[in-house]
Amino acid sequence: MLFIWAIRGFALFAEPPDREIIFTLIAVGGLSGAIPFTLLAWGQQYVTSGFAGVSMASTALIVLPLAHFFVPGERLTPRRVFGFVVGFVGVVILIGGQAFETSGQSLETAGRLACIGGASCYATSSTLMRRLPAIDPIGLASILLIIGSCLIIPTAFIVEGPPPLPAPNILLVLAFLGLVPTAMANFMRVLVVRSAGPVFMSLVNYQVPVWSVVLGALILSEPLPAALLYAMVLILAGLGISQYGALRRMFGGP
Repeated sequence: MLFIWAIRGFALFAEPPDREIIFTLIAVGGLSGAIPFTLLAWGQQYVTSGFAGVSMASTALIVLPLAHFFVPGERLTPRRVFGFVVGFVGVVILIGGQAFETSGQSLETAGRLACIGGASCYATSSTLMRRLPAIDPIGLASILLIIGSCLIIPTAFIVEGPPPLPAPNILLVLAFLGLVPTAMANFMRVLVVRSAGPVFMSLVNYQVPVWSVVLGALILSEPLPAALLYAMVLILAGLGISQYGALRRMFGGP
């Protein structure tokens, strides 16, 4: 992202930012990368994978009240609330009974709080990002990753020390994770939040469990749960109900 941003001449704001905007950038950088990555990595050691999936889906529900109070035009309506709840029920059905099973770990309660905290970080950062003035999306995506790196790399060295040199195949995996689900995904997230808003973007979290199940079946030959079809219908119905206006405008409706 830094390389692409350099090619574009390090474009960012149309006008020099004031102190409040700089503080907002730092907050978004921490809340969209360093802090939730740390909370989720630690918390998932002590909770079931089902609870971790549900906690990430809860980002959409957390965004609703935040956007209502802090983002102009993102009003909390009964239709939106109903749509989000329908989608959330679909996620719970997809994950099944393990969504709320206990792991038996001594730190399970703290792990659950860490997972919910990570979801809250994503919701808060999306809301704050929407409040920034006109900004270059490549520059914003790059600066957020840089801020997150500046926060997490020194912390990791202090807590765990320098990492061992990984094998070549692990380096390839790390390169893929850095380029596709981090750099590219962060850029796309910035575009969607800035154009469609944090509420619309938060619905992506409802799709994560669906794609995890489908790709697990296609790539890892994992069994498809019988409830997949019902869950997908509920998730898509929730998306359509809560974001009817945005979807209509997206596909050229009046």
